Amino acid sequence: MPAKIASDWLNSCSGCEIAIVDLGERLLTVLDLVEFVHLPALMDHKYFGQKGDGDHLDIPEADIGILSGGIRNEEHLEVAREMRKKCKAIIALGTCATHGGIPALANSWDNKALLKRYYSTESTDPADFLPHDGVPPLLDACYALDEKIHVDIYLPGCPPHPDQIFEVLTAFLEGRSPQLRGKSVCDTCPTIRKGKGNLKQLRRFLQAPHMGSPDAPPDTPLNQMQCLLEQGILCMGPVTRAGCGGDNVIPRCIAARVPCRGCYGPVQQNGNQRLDMLNALASNGIDISSLPETTSMLRFSGAHHMLRPPKISRRK
Repeated sequence: MPAKIASDWLNSCSGCEIAIVDLGERLLTVLDLVEFVHLPALMDHKYFGQKGDGDHLDIPEADIGILSGGIRNEEHLEVAREMRKKCKAIIALGTCATHGGIPALANSWDNKALLKRYYSTESTDPADFLPHDGVPPLLDACYALDEKIHVDIYLPGCPPHPDQIFEVLTAFLEGRSPQLRGKSVCDTCPTIRKGKGNLKQLRRFLQAPHMGSPDAPPDTPLNQMQCLLEQGILCMGPVTRAGCGGDNVIPRCIAARVPCRGCYGPVQQNGNQRLDMLNALASNGIDISSLPETTSMLRFSGAHHMLRPPKISRRK
């Protein structure tokens, strides 16, 4: 009997679901072994029955539950809890699910400030009211899945590489632990590290990096290009989990000659990309006060209370 899979998306963009489709011919291999019983992105299955006449949320029971996206409102929380209840194992698919992802950048503000900014700007009058009819109430923050439900397998990535999705699914079906990369992007980066120099400050990525020599062409092999961080360009490779290149190994951003932005989250599940990066820079003699801001170091991992609204001082 094929294994049953239920999949749903929460506070996400559907990029992770597209990554599943990007399995290509391997998807046919998976479909021979599993049965998707719930997958809103690709099949029609309603929460409250096909005619909408149900009185409660209902997701079929499944062996594997795949959830993408974080938890931002009460509907997301209800769906996540129902998936946890009906599925034997939960896979957190994508960095939004594992660490909050881009949406968790909003954790830098409270809901009142967010809604005020969203529904009125400096160039318009404030909105007379905020929409509420049929709109699920917001939670106080954007949460990663494991802050609200138990997660069995973490598969970060924005989106995860299809090679890793295939490995996780086949490993589960074969009853073994998936073989995922536990190293950093730097550990899989082919650029040259000279390990010396007097770099004291970093610069914004506004100019193309050096390709080894002033007259080197843009398509110079990566193993002839000096490490972007050593060139003074902020690259999150040292504190970001490897895997974006899939079985090809070479990190996707580095392959495009641009710095890593940290989309796979911290190397360790409970890591802090901003703190780890600042420590790495400071220990190498780089003036971290030269950085214009550091919030972007958590652009993919702002859940788990990494980003919070500023405290308002109250004088008596």
